[in-house]
Amino acid sequence: MVVGVQGRQGEAGKRYEVFHTDCPARDVVDHVTSRWGIWVLISLQSNDLRFYELRESIHGISEKMLAQTLRALVQDGLVWRRVEPTTPPQVTYGLTEFGQDLGEPLAELFDRITRGLPPRDAG
Repeated sequence: MVVGVQGRQGEAGKRYEVFHTDCPARDVVDHVTSRWGIWVLISLQSNDLRFYELRESIHGISEKMLAQTLRALVQDGLVWRRVEPTTPPQVTYGLTEFGQDLGEPLAELFDRITRGLPPRDAG
């Protein structure tokens, strides 16, 4: 029997029922597809970035929203966080293997969207 996405097996053999509101996989999907989660994953796809570099790469995101989004993605195991013990501390973020796996199809989706759009007017 083929199992759909809503009933995939977890690592320990426990089934994830992603259409149930209490499923932990659903939280990860919510974080990845949130307004800013996608942009963070796309921005980190090719480079590890410090907090302010990441903020500058995503136009329109506030420090507060970036911090909340990063916190959720780190907790989900998609993004890693490294703190350098300097004054002030330097914090760098990058994608885990899981984050890379999810970021690649997102980057492809964005590429397809931009290729499919009509050319922008120069004026």
